[in-house]
Amino acid sequence: MMADKSKALPEEKLNLHPRNLHRSRYDLPGLIKALPRLRDFVAANDFEELSIDFTDPEAVKMLNKALLKHHYGVNEWDIPEGFLCPPIPGRADYIHYLADVLAEGNNGKVPTGKTIKVLDVGVGANCIYPLIGHKVYGWNFVGSEADYIAAASAQKIVDANGLSGNIEIRAQSFYSGIFKGVIKSGEVFDITMCNPPFHSSSKEVKEKSTRKWKNLGQEDKGADLNFGGRNNELWYDGGEPRFLNTMITESKQFARSCKWFSSLISKKTTLDGCYKSLDYHKAADIKTITMSQGQKTSRILVWRF
Repeated sequence: MMADKSKALPEEKLNLHPRNLHRSRYDLPGLIKALPRLRDFVAANDFEELSIDFTDPEAVKMLNKALLKHHYGVNEWDIPEGFLCPPIPGRADYIHYLADVLAEGNNGKVPTGKTIKVLDVGVGANCIYPLIGHKVYGWNFVGSEADYIAAASAQKIVDANGLSGNIEIRAQSFYSGIFKGVIKSGEVFDITMCNPPFHSSSKEVKEKSTRKWKNLGQEDKGADLNFGGRNNELWYDGGEPRFLNTMITESKQFARSCKWFSSLISKKTTLDGCYKSLDYHKAADIKTITMSQGQKTSRILVWRF
């Protein structure tokens, strides 16, 4: 009888997608070998296990650099101070679940290669989704970005890793648009993705950050824990519900340009309004995928017309 290898994995990792490379504990020795600078941030924790301080922004950024280099062949990666530093395992999960959606229309087989074109709405300074999606599945990406500093950072990452033929960064010049000003005439995407700002104001961001630090028994350090984030990354006037309603309304206008649309949904309460909006705009197919990492649960809303 074969041993149940899943029992060797920490429980909080088992809810990651089966194809996610990060279901087991971080191989810190292997990551240090890939990026020796990580060694300065690794030490034994209270359980005598090697770890990093996940409340230290520099430690988390160095871990990200090591993960991207070790698992995805991204040799050059950095973000400007104050921008969102995303957790790699959760970001990879979104990519894998989108691959499953695309597989449904491909006889159950995940389509790979540059013929698959994905639009990442709000690619951010970190450019994480295109980096992972291209490395794992060979897809081509367009990443839109309204913040010129973030767009420049993403472009720098693309250029430094020789990926300009596979990842294109486009500035979002239409102030209130999501797809407007980004999708070109005659262009067709297999699927779109987005990690939207889910707070409604900078005050809400600050209050949540303060609660996090308090729960850790530490003084508020004036940042949203290790992940940082500028205003346009973290909040939108009207919050997640208004952003998603705008996206759904605009997606109807681009129904012929995108085979599928998708977005992360952080708050479960946002879903009812999204379903009503999709029903109003006569979406032909709607999927809701639950995605979790540790104690955090989010959802991927996927639709088409």
